[in-house]
Amino acid sequence: MMNPAPWRKPRPLLRSRRTPLLRSLAASLVHAGRSAFAEPFLLTVERHSILLPRLPPALDGLRIVQLSDLHHSPFTGREQIERAVAAANDLEPDIIALTGDYVSHEREYAAPCAEMLGRLRARCGVYAVLGNHDHWTDAALVSDLFRAEGIRMLVNEGMRFEHRGASLWLAGVDDTMVGLENLGLALAGSRVDEMKLLLAHNPVVLRRAARAGVDLVLSGHTHGGQITWRAERSASGQPRRRLLRGLGRRGETQIYVSRGVGTVVLPVRYGCPPEVSLLELRSTS
Repeated sequence: MMNPAPWRKPRPLLRSRRTPLLRSLAASLVHAGRSAFAEPFLLTVERHSILLPRLPPALDGLRIVQLSDLHHSPFTGREQIERAVAAANDLEPDIIALTGDYVSHEREYAAPCAEMLGRLRARCGVYAVLGNHDHWTDAALVSDLFRAEGIRMLVNEGMRFEHRGASLWLAGVDDTMVGLENLGLALAGSRVDEMKLLLAHNPVVLRRAARAGVDLVLSGHTHGGQITWRAERSASGQPRRRLLRGLGRRGETQIYVSRGVGTVVLPVRYGCPPEVSLLELRSTS
């Protein structure tokens, strides 16, 4: 009778192959986590030139700095906002545009936020609209505090902005998400043929702005996605269906969507650092 072959412990081939892969995956996740918590502090300055056929030649080179979605709260402290204010002032803009969501939910952050934004300096003034979080907190309080700091609040209203002997229509709408947007009222008094610049917290207004003949919309609200894994354009170079950040257009109407300064839900960003936007308007005439 033949003796059975001695038992041998099977070689852990599968385990040996998986271990380096799991270690690599774990290291990648740790790195991504660290980056996500660090990125909210990595403020960047985005610079864009925007060609506008109806911009008067005298206003060629008009410099607009945009700040959006500061969300002053336990997640976005004074240091982050003060750095954004200092960066905006260093750019020496003609106009500063504030496009909403200055606080998140706590009313006690409204006064400090207004005080910090009151330090903004622009040759032709600081203009602001409200966002959904401002309404969910206390829109009247935010508006009153901003006006006390010399910031012009545009709540479904517009004005003829004059500079260098030329003009354009500068307007702002209240927030769409809370049902208070009135674009018609904001454009009332504008001329059909004049350049129109619209501040609107939520970029969903783009379709209506295009029908109304607005030339340029400045928005925020999206935080650029806040956590993003893919580029804003597809592999073919076409923009994604939903514009989360950057410069886009619908027909003859262009829009710039800021990634904002603060965060909500979690104090993290990934692939989407906070920004101060410098937009230089260029005339094609």
